[in-house]
Amino acid sequence: MKTKQIEKFKITGRTKINRMPVRGYHDRETIYKILDESFICQIGFNIDGQVNIIPTLYGRKDDSIFIHGSKNSRMLKSFETGEDICISVTLIDGIVLARSAFHHSVNYRSVVLFGNPIIVKSEEKKKEALNIIMDQIISGRWEDVRKPNEKELNVTSIYKIKINEASAKIRTGPAVDDKDDLDLNVWAGVLPLKTIADEPMRNPDLKENIGLPDYLHNYNMKIRK
Repeated sequence: MKTKQIEKFKITGRTKINRMPVRGYHDRETIYKILDESFICQIGFNIDGQVNIIPTLYGRKDDSIFIHGSKNSRMLKSFETGEDICISVTLIDGIVLARSAFHHSVNYRSVVLFGNPIIVKSEEKKKEALNIIMDQIISGRWEDVRKPNEKELNVTSIYKIKINEASAKIRTGPAVDDKDDLDLNVWAGVLPLKTIADEPMRNPDLKENIGLPDYLHNYNMKIRK
């Protein structure tokens, strides 16, 4: 039987996991699964020697990340230098409570990636990218809404960032206490955390005959990808 080959990103000086390497992953399947579970990323970029970090929405398709914003955005304008940017995504799965303060932690899944931002120019490609971003948040929404017009597209910059380097880091499981602390009368364990959607709230000016779209029913149970 032929063994399935795991596709991995090449480990570089920027993606090598030095601290707790046992928690590190470089395979595309793990990295993409984490990216697909979120739609907010943190982007690190440089302006005149000053490092900045900005949160923004994103969408992933294949090995690329798409982001958008105003043409006047300082962050997007900084991409014109052609330098690589750093993008991170973190999912928090639980608070880990140990018997000692030192061993408290969190269970998490995170990705750090590097890539070169390339501007998306054509109207068709811009709409395709916006569809990808919206689909990342709520699959099916793009088909319902009015599509961006020429004026809206002209004031919007969209960038495609091909993922050239990436690594994931994951912590799971209970606290790891020192042996001498196991007899302490202190509760230890994990407090699981998850993000859930509450009941959708209608716009006050929404027509009364418009019902809740199918993609908003049981949103928490739907897989966006």
